[in-house]
Amino acid sequence: MASVRIWQKKQLRLDHLSFRQFQMVKLGTVGLAAVKNRLAAGLGPSDGPAKPLTKRYAIYKSKVLRRRAVRDLSLTGSMLRNLTLRTVSENAAKASLTSRKERVKGLGNAKFEPWLVFSPANRAAVAEAARRIFQENVKRLVFERFLGGRQI
Repeated sequence: MASVRIWQKKQLRLDHLSFRQFQMVKLGTVGLAAVKNRLAAGLGPSDGPAKPLTKRYAIYKSKVLRRRAVRDLSLTGSMLRNLTLRTVSENAAKASLTSRKERVKGLGNAKFEPWLVFSPANRAAVAEAARRIFQENVKRLVFERFLGGRQI
C-alpha cells in the first residue's frame, strides 16, 4: 500500500485518507505527542534523565541567554515544534523534522544520545491508543448471526 502525505503546501489534509489511514493518523499523533512530552520533560530513551549538556555548551548557552536583551529564538525549542507527522499508510505513520536546519541539528543530537525513539512509556501509550481505536471498531468488525434461534 502506498503512503500518503498528509501535508500539502503547508496545510494539513485529512480529507483524502481512507478509514484505516485515518486511524493511523490518530495512532501516529498519539505516538508523536508521547515522544514530544518525554523530550520536553528532559527524559532520555529509557525514560530516565537525559544526558546533561556538555560543559562547553552549557556555558555558551547561559552566556547567550544572559547577554541578549532581545529574546533569542535559536535556543527555544523550535526543533520540537518542527517535528510533525508527515506521511501515513495503512500500516505505518512517519514523523520527521521538516526544515533542513532542524534535520542537521537533530542528526547532531542523535550522535550525542538517541532522542527520536520510542521509550517504554511511549510504547505503552501507543499500545493503549491502539487498544482504544480497536475498541471503537469492534462494533463494525464483529457481527452476530442468528440462525434458527442459535448464535453462530
